[in-house]
Amino acid sequence: MTAAERILATVDTWIFDLDNTLYSGRFGFFDQVSDRMTIYVAELLGLGQDQARALQKQYFLEHGTTLNGLMKFHDCDPEEFLAFVHDIDWSPIPENPALARALAELPGRKLIFTNGDQPHARRAMERLGVAGCFEAVFDIVASGYIPKPDPVVYQALIRHHDIDPGRAIYFEDIARNLKPAKDLGMTTVLVGDEGDAAGDHIDHHTPDLTGWLAALIRSGGASVSTRREGNPR
Repeated sequence: MTAAERILATVDTWIFDLDNTLYSGRFGFFDQVSDRMTIYVAELLGLGQDQARALQKQYFLEHGTTLNGLMKFHDCDPEEFLAFVHDIDWSPIPENPALARALAELPGRKLIFTNGDQPHARRAMERLGVAGCFEAVFDIVASGYIPKPDPVVYQALIRHHDIDPGRAIYFEDIARNLKPAKDLGMTTVLVGDEGDAAGDHIDHHTPDLTGWLAALIRSGGASVSTRREGNPR
């Protein structure tokens, strides 16, 4: 059995991060979100742009998300923050019919697991043309505003969606966010051009999610056909 056949024969839950994973970071789309965060931090705390950007990055590194740091230390309203930073121009993101086809071919459930919120995820899926491919979105609100990579959030995801980690695969563009998933027994795939793709918590690495999924399906075609005949769960 090839690696592709093994994945397709054993995985019944496909979990995807959203930003810079479902769509490529090369479009610079998330730069808009980052810029909106800087503006929000500057206005909330009365800081200059450089100070606000430095604090934004500090909170991301130390607390998982900028929002988490703002909530801990500045009594930030999370709904207001999320609405503000996600008020952006979606035109840089093109529809991706090849991704939609690949997702439709995968046997089993498909979920989105994001530090963003449901409205942002829905807009992204609609823009990409993949909204019908996913069973559910587990967002930052569902996690009680506790962000990845806190292990508690991964455990909450598993409980909420009745996931067997040993039969799940997780796709993510930030390497550190893959470690809790691997610790729980998931197969992990680092997506994008992040330089540090080494480590026992990373099983696979690809700069191209769509191409990787399409190649997986081509290589494991027999397993895909077999799984379609039965209940993927």
